[in-house]
Amino acid sequence: MGIDSTEFWIAVLQIIAIDIVLGGDNAVVIALACRRLPKEQRNRVIFWGVFGAIAIRITLIFFALSLLAMPYLKIVGAVLLLWIGVKLLQPEPEGQGHEIAASTSLIAAIKTIIIADAVMSLDNVIAIAGAAKDSMGLVVFGLVVSVPIIVWGSKLVLRLMERFPLVIIVGAGLLGWIAGGMTVTDVITREWVNDNASYLRWVMPVCMAVTVVSIGKWMAARARIKPAAMIDLADNANK
Repeated sequence: MGIDSTEFWIAVLQIIAIDIVLGGDNAVVIALACRRLPKEQRNRVIFWGVFGAIAIRITLIFFALSLLAMPYLKIVGAVLLLWIGVKLLQPEPEGQGHEIAASTSLIAAIKTIIIADAVMSLDNVIAIAGAAKDSMGLVVFGLVVSVPIIVWGSKLVLRLMERFPLVIIVGAGLLGWIAGGMTVTDVITREWVNDNASYLRWVMPVCMAVTVVSIGKWMAARARIKPAAMIDLADNANK
């Protein structure tokens, strides 16, 4: 497949489209994970988040087809995404010093991004490999193109989150949506769903998105009530 062939340029356009669609998920995770950090630390988290995403994709590109055949892999990944989505909706812990809290959050944000990237990058790598048609040059091109998309995308989402807090809920719901899609495309479930319940390909993502937002908001409300209750008890004790 030469650079002067129509097939080559169609593959290039396909890879760019895949990066835009699937790279947006990684951008949302990075933005969600570092939204509570001071602005001067966000660029560091974005750097390490993008670095981790690319490193994971380079590693996965050599094992993509073998991993795709592993049963329960996507189901386990879906559970991890649900956990991350719920966690990202929780309020920032109170009662810690600024420097300690910021340092801990920096490491926690990077860990969250790396875990989510590992879960979500498999589909991205497989899609790029399929579009590249065994051309390692096009695979590398796809990985390179994904870097600016993730960086600019995460910064854009961060700005939107600062202005519109609802974007945080939408982002967590997106993780649930992705998790729902993964559960019905696992090796164990895919054939049965296609033959007997194809509607689950839409119903499951919706249900998972609603589940993440509902549980996350419920846990966040409980977390806010506890400090208030402790303050009331302390006030009553002092009277």
